[in-house]
Amino acid sequence: MRISLTRRAFPVILGLVGLAVWAAPSLAAPVTFKVVLTGPQQVPPVDTAATGTAEITYDSATRVVTWNVTYNGLSGQPTMAHLHGPAASGNVAPPVIWLTEKGAAVTGPIKGEATLTPEQAEQFTSGMWYVNVHTAANPKGEIRGQVVPPKS
Repeated sequence: MRISLTRRAFPVILGLVGLAVWAAPSLAAPVTFKVVLTGPQQVPPVDTAATGTAEITYDSATRVVTWNVTYNGLSGQPTMAHLHGPAASGNVAPPVIWLTEKGAAVTGPIKGEATLTPEQAEQFTSGMWYVNVHTAANPKGEIRGQVVPPKS
């Protein structure tokens, strides 16, 4: 089958291709940000000199979140670490994602990745999750930081 195009058809075809490219959803680049972890952010606040940082990258196109959590000055070895939600700052929520291997010894830095469900992605990007690092002396968490992704 042979298709014959006239010179008049080319502008129409190019216009349709341009419209399709323009109308295609734009894919935002992954965003990386830092979350500061401290004892006073715990609920109730924990009196500790410990601090930490969670470097988090979120790719909205794939809903993949990656993390690198560092800490120092904890009362002892961390026993586990999670992303909790949904909860605004000052509130508590159950763990949503384990940042460490469940039941395994925790060594730092804590690194990993997970794919969020659409509902989790909405909560995450709305600032309704927090990072929590637990220790034996502070089983409900010694340091915490609210995850507030930068607005794109």
